[in-house]
Amino acid sequence: MQTLSKMHSYILIVLFILIQFCSCNEPDNQFQIILPSNLQVQITIDKADVNIIATAENVNFYSFVYEYNNGTSITNESNDGLSTNTFSETGSYIIKTKAHTNYNSFIEHIDTIDIDLEVDSSVGFNSPLSYPGYTLVWQDEFNGNSLSSDWTLETGTGNWGWGNNELQYYTTQNHTIADGMLKITAKEQNIGASAYTSTRIKTEGLKSFQYGRIDIRAKLPKGKGLWPALWMLGENISSVGWPACGEIDIMEMVGGTGTNDRTVHGTIHWDENGHQFFGSSNALSSGTYWDEFHVFSIIWDNQSIKWYRDDVLYNTADITPANLSEFHEQFFLIFNVAVGGNWPGNPDASTVFPQYMYVDYIRVFQP
Repeated sequence: MQTLSKMHSYILIVLFILIQFCSCNEPDNQFQIILPSNLQVQITIDKADVNIIATAENVNFYSFVYEYNNGTSITNESNDGLSTNTFSETGSYIIKTKAHTNYNSFIEHIDTIDIDLEVDSSVGFNSPLSYPGYTLVWQDEFNGNSLSSDWTLETGTGNWGWGNNELQYYTTQNHTIADGMLKITAKEQNIGASAYTSTRIKTEGLKSFQYGRIDIRAKLPKGKGLWPALWMLGENISSVGWPACGEIDIMEMVGGTGTNDRTVHGTIHWDENGHQFFGSSNALSSGTYWDEFHVFSIIWDNQSIKWYRDDVLYNTADITPANLSEFHEQFFLIFNVAVGGNWPGNPDASTVFPQYMYVDYIRVFQP
C-alpha cells in the first residue's frame, strides 16, 4: 500500500510540473496589434497629376494603390503620407490609401477619381471654311463657356428609353463648352431607375435646314454599349411623328471590340407602310475613332444624300422616288451619346466610364 501511495505522489508531482511547464509556454494573450485610426485622405488633381496627403494616428507607414482600367495597378509606399501619380489616359480610376501598423495590418480609404486629359484638337482631319459654289449659312465653333441660343437640352429617359430601350438619363449637367469644343460625358450615375447619365442637345424650332453640305468634326467615345450620334430629324415630327418625319443619321457608332470602335454608319429612315431604312458603314483601317478627330459630312440636294468621312465618299442614297418625300423638307440637328439600347447592347465588364464625345465644330453650307 505504501508503495502505491508513493507512486501516486510521484504521478501527481509529474503532472503538476507538466502543467506548470505548459502554462509557462502558452502565448502571451496580452499582446495585441494596435491598428492605426482616424485615416484622413486629401486628393488634388491637376490634369494628369494626382497628389495625395494622408494622415492617421498610430501609423508606421502608408501605401497607395492606383488601380488602372486594364486590371493592372501600381503601389507606392510612404513614411510621410505623401504620394503622387501621373495618369496617361482619360478615365475613372480607383485609389486605395492604406495606413499600416505592419504589412498585413492596416486600415484603408477607397476613392474613385476621374481624369479628364486635355484633348489636342490639332490631331486629326480638318475641313475648309469654304467650298466652291457654297455659302456658309450657319456654324457653331463652340467658343465661349456655354451652349449658344441655337441649342436646347433634352432631359429624362424619353419613351421606352428614347424608343430604343436605352439605359441613360439625359441631364443638363453632362456637357461642357471649353477650349473651343463641346464635350458630352456619358458616365455611371444613378438617377431614378437609370444607372447612366449623358447629354442630348438639339436645334429643333431654332435652326433647321433643307439641303446643303454639313461638316461635323468630332472625336468619339469607345467601348461596348456606347452609342454616339450626330443626326437629324424632320422639323414636322411633332405633327407627323417618327418615322414619317424622316431621319438622317450623319454619323452613328456602336462601340465595342473588333471593328465596332472603328466603324461609323450613315443611314436614312422613313415611313413606307412602316419603318424603312437604308445605310452603309465606313471603317478605319486601324485604331479607333477615339484616337483623333474626324470630319463626318453629308452633301444633300434634291437628288441624293451622300455620306463622307474625312471627305471620302462611302454611301449614297437616291431620294428622287416619291416615297422618299420626307427628305425634301426641313430637318433639325441632334447630338447625343446614348448608353445601351437595342442596337449596341448593354455595357459589360470591358466598358470603361466615363466616356466622352468631343465636337470641335459644325458648319452648314448651302448653294
